[in-house]
Amino acid sequence: MSDALLAPSTLLFRFACPCNQTDQVWSTAGFELSNEYRLPHFGNMDGQASFADVRAAWSAAGLFFDVEVFNKHQSLWCRPTQMLESDRVMFWIDTRDMHGVHRATRFCHWFLVMPIGGGSDGKQPQATMLKINRSKEDSPTLNQYRQLAATRITPDGYRLLVHLPKSCLNGWNPNEHRRLGFNYAIKDRELGFQTLAVGPELPIEENPSLWQTLELAKASTESSAK
Repeated sequence: MSDALLAPSTLLFRFACPCNQTDQVWSTAGFELSNEYRLPHFGNMDGQASFADVRAAWSAAGLFFDVEVFNKHQSLWCRPTQMLESDRVMFWIDTRDMHGVHRATRFCHWFLVMPIGGGSDGKQPQATMLKINRSKEDSPTLNQYRQLAATRITPDGYRLLVHLPKSCLNGWNPNEHRRLGFNYAIKDRELGFQTLAVGPELPIEENPSLWQTLELAKASTESSAK
């Protein structure tokens, strides 16, 4: 499903993706989402390489993301003091799905997660919630995000499991608001950029009108095993 959107000098399309409900809960071991939770990669229609599998789910407790990056040959480059230059996964969430605005509102959120670089040994994930540039108003949860992430290193990459609890999502109310503005971006120094749709050539970090939509759907059956 898509709606046409005209941006300066660029014809874009806004996509809506189903995000199925889950009964899983967060644990220090993380979780796994099956194929029914996989998101499409619309960015490959614009020539982006596909080097990651991204899955998303929701529950009353918040959002769950299962990201697997593959085809890596080089080591991860993650520095807590240089998070915006590191290998990283980023999520943007607008709990009101307001695509008519070009500056973030108090319902907009930006999360950044590095697969490693945290912990005393530097081998744990490191996550933060970032201030969105040029926002009309910051989310009141900006300083309330508590990291819930787990990393599994694989032979050719890594798997990153992230839970964004409702406590850090201002306006979270899936009973009344079933559509979320959403975008993700995966940056890897070796593999490049992968986004849901629109790439880094446009200001996706700060402009909610360039984000896509997640539709919170109730799954008929729960399948949490891969």
